[in-house]
Amino acid sequence: MKSTPFTALHQAFGAKMAEFAGYNMPISYSGINDEHHAVRNSAGVFDVSHMGEFILKGEHALALIQQISSNDAAKLQDGQAQYSCMPNENGGIVDDMLVYCIKQNEVYMLVVNASNIQKDWDWIQQFRAAHVEMHNISDKTCLLAIQGPLATKILQPLTEMNIRDLKYYTFVKGKFAGVENVLVSATGYTGAGGVEIYFEDQGEDAIKIWNAVFEAGASVGIKPIGLGARDTLRLEKGFCLYGNDIDDYSTPLEAGLGWITKFNKDFTSSEFLKKQKNIGVEKRLIGFEMVDRGIPRHDYIIRDAEGNLIGRVTSGTQSPTLNKGIGMGYVLTAFSAVGSELYIDIRDKQIKAVVVQLPFVK
Repeated sequence: MKSTPFTALHQAFGAKMAEFAGYNMPISYSGINDEHHAVRNSAGVFDVSHMGEFILKGEHALALIQQISSNDAAKLQDGQAQYSCMPNENGGIVDDMLVYCIKQNEVYMLVVNASNIQKDWDWIQQFRAAHVEMHNISDKTCLLAIQGPLATKILQPLTEMNIRDLKYYTFVKGKFAGVENVLVSATGYTGAGGVEIYFEDQGEDAIKIWNAVFEAGASVGIKPIGLGARDTLRLEKGFCLYGNDIDDYSTPLEAGLGWITKFNKDFTSSEFLKKQKNIGVEKRLIGFEMVDRGIPRHDYIIRDAEGNLIGRVTSGTQSPTLNKGIGMGYVLTAFSAVGSELYIDIRDKQIKAVVVQLPFVK
């Protein structure tokens, strides 16, 4: 099991640790609900150094990204990023990812899910021309997500880069907490605001940045946050989790990701997805709230009022913000309209739920 440069710090903070994507990762510290509210109301720090990062270089790097990505990376200028996914040859999703434009038409960074690093690398290699440089920098890259409404205010004194005014999905590079060549990005998977910071794992830089962030945020009670709260935070915003809500067998159109599926260019399975868009999807990823008391969980069966199986839950939890059960799942399109009544199989009982508009928490 791998460790990140922050593993010893997590343990010193008393984190509950567990294996995730081959890494020894913190699941919670003070408790998922407490950590969740800290991020929604103030700020929290996530160690997400297990994520994968690939650098693509060369005059044909953009063409490669355009081939493998559903979104249109040609729109990106220096200092901009976008959310995208890599469709497979059958329209399913190899992975979702972030695309960073370091130097337009020449240098890009792809950020992929930890559990898919080798899979994604092998997939992209199938399409890579010899004149596109590709570097897997995952093992030497640290990534901290400082999330919450106070995050940029806390961090601004640590750098001369203007991070308080960073627009969503833009980034800057420079000196941060005395460490050179740090990329600060106005991204994150909580919907609570904040930034993610990427830097090379060398010397004591990881510890230096970690300590600087917590010293800067001490007056407002900044907290370390585990993967448990990361999951509840992303779910409240209706963000998909690879392996749960999207996978090799669900298409971006079925997953409600039509907004990152651009047909002004050709990409892997674009013709298949065009046909699916024209014909219409048979199933859709929906959000639902429990009407009756119950907590939905991954893979629970979804039924209609007559008890017919119409889908399955992909993600579910008790929302710390709403104090009710919420979930996402695929259902037959006929049952996907907002307001549709559903029934979730929970402990041998069919518990009533209703389809709602995402996100659950605005």
